[in-house]
Amino acid sequence: MMMMLLLYLLSEPQLKGIVTRLFSEQGFFLQMQPDGTINGNKDENSDNTLFNLIPVGLRVVAMQGVKAGLYVAMNAEGFLYTSDVFTAECKFKESVFENYYVIYSSTQYRQHESGRAWFLGLNKDGALMKGNRVKKTKPCSHFVPRPIEVCMYKEPSLHELEEKLLKSSRSPTINSEGRRAIKEQEEQQEECTDREGS
Repeated sequence: MMMMLLLYLLSEPQLKGIVTRLFSEQGFFLQMQPDGTINGNKDENSDNTLFNLIPVGLRVVAMQGVKAGLYVAMNAEGFLYTSDVFTAECKFKESVFENYYVIYSSTQYRQHESGRAWFLGLNKDGALMKGNRVKKTKPCSHFVPRPIEVCMYKEPSLHELEEKLLKSSRSPTINSEGRRAIKEQEEQQEECTDREGS
């Protein structure tokens, strides 16, 4: 009887999170398109700008696109991608910056030498930035959550990973549009890091 109760509790939503839009200081809403592309969108009414912010630790969240159903993740090179399974790369520390904006940093990766965190960021054109190029003091990393509703979520489980990987042998990748955007952002990085603070 106790085991059945435990299984029931584990299958039921247990975590209180929010459906929200994340508005960047750069003037864009973070969006996840149905194909998994992440970038900025000026249209706040787009369904692609809705995210589930699910608590997965103390001040740590998973960000899941409501429409696409994929998680935002950051890899060991600092590139953001989308994953259909929840992994350690999908965890972001949520911190309130001194100007009351919220910043999101990878819990998994940071600069080796300095220990500086890698952040989620959009440049002035609404394109994703490489996490190790984003500074917490610059507008590119600053977001304002605009909550829509409070929801209960089932805790994302790393144990589901094996099961899903057996069904799908593909690993999470950056799509072709994402690769083009990354190439362009590499060329524009210096411009963003030098000029956005002014």
